Amino acid sequence: MANRKGKTMKTKKIFKKNMCAADEVRTFKNGKLQLVKHEDVVIGLLTLQPGFSWAESIKPIARTHSCELSHIGYVLSGNIKVTMDDGSSEEYGPGDVMILPPKHTAKVFGDKECQVLDFTGMEEFAKPK
Repeated sequence: MANRKGKTMKTKKIFKKNMCAADEVRTFKNGKLQLVKHEDVVIGLLTLQPGFSWAESIKPIARTHSCELSHIGYVLSGNIKVTMDDGSSEEYGPGDVMILPPKHTAKVFGDKECQVLDFTGMEEFAKPK
């Protein structure tokens, strides 16, 4: 199994933790991030409410034009649109795998909460600089 940097994990111990007992929870406008950490692995569960947009919710925290992190995620529920700085975009819904390079923004569309399980990039997401 690979960690967030694509390298083989060094852990040799089996691990279990429920996301409801997350190691860290970050809240922001129209959302929250729950993080479970084990050695060099960080997994995040993003829960985004209708009306969430990166520009309004995360940009004031990150203080960057767009998200500078890479993400590999799986959409559990709801719908989200990701737009790259170059203008290209993609819409994701339940069951979709997202692979996002840096330089993007995101916005929840529709009237349902959006949950994304993210395997990379979450350690620094919504973390004040």
